[in-house]
Amino acid sequence: MRDPRLLAKPPVCRLGCLVLVRNPRGDILLVDPDYMDGLILPGGAAQPNEPPQLAAARNLHAETGLNLRLADVLAVDFTPADRYLERLNLVFDGGTVHDDTRLTVPPRHRSGLFGARFVPAHELPDVMAPVQAARAAEALANRAVPLLLHGQRTTCDENRTPPR
Repeated sequence: MRDPRLLAKPPVCRLGCLVLVRNPRGDILLVDPDYMDGLILPGGAAQPNEPPQLAAARNLHAETGLNLRLADVLAVDFTPADRYLERLNLVFDGGTVHDDTRLTVPPRHRSGLFGARFVPAHELPDVMAPVQAARAAEALANRAVPLLLHGQRTTCDENRTPPR
């Protein structure tokens, strides 16, 4: 049963869906956006009602050409409102890709990215803003937890609307 009072004015919170991808040496995949200083984890905002694992996979593919199945969350980071509405960032475990995996970054005028590259974990504080480096470090240090969708374990390849 839906209570109309609960849906009258739903709270607004942006959902960021990021992906931590490693190569066999343990280096971390980062993208270089033209709209901020420093490198960041690939990913982006979820669209309204888009399941977070699908948003993360969609953004990862758009930025790097990688198609990965995502199901486990490594970190959850709440960022209070400043320039944007408050935001919850989920960092998904993208696993390890082979050294011969080819990254395909669209042209800057379409993607807003200068490029993408793997960076050794110990260099993250040198190439990322402090809050971004701290988020990545926490994700690296934690054990993955499953993402649940209405109480059921989910994966990126489940292109369905959540049950209501």
